[in-house]
Amino acid sequence: MRQGKVFYKEFFAGIITENNDGEYLFQYDQQFINKHPKSFITFSMPVGDKVYKNKQLFPFFEGLIPEGWLLDIASENWKISPNDRMGLLLACCQNCIGAVSVQPLKSKNEE
Repeated sequence: MRQGKVFYKEFFAGIITENNDGEYLFQYDQQFINKHPKSFITFSMPVGDKVYKNKQLFPFFEGLIPEGWLLDIASENWKISPNDRMGLLLACCQNCIGAVSVQPLKSKNEE
């Protein structure tokens, strides 16, 4: 299982997870829901208690991952397969252009 902390501007917005079955989940943080109920990260994922689930990486997060020659450079430098979308999201999207960024969340085994 791999996870990332999702930030909207400087605010912690929620957690994105790729579970061991390859399913993707996103859930907003309760404090973010309470303080920023209208500050959704994408129209397709309004702020709320719902756990969003998908068999593929959510299109919004796919759009944060580099493409073309920049993807080639990132993939080669970090030794990440271009097909490892969660790996690329966690490696490349810590300082994105725009309001959303994703920081890797280390498991207890990695600390």
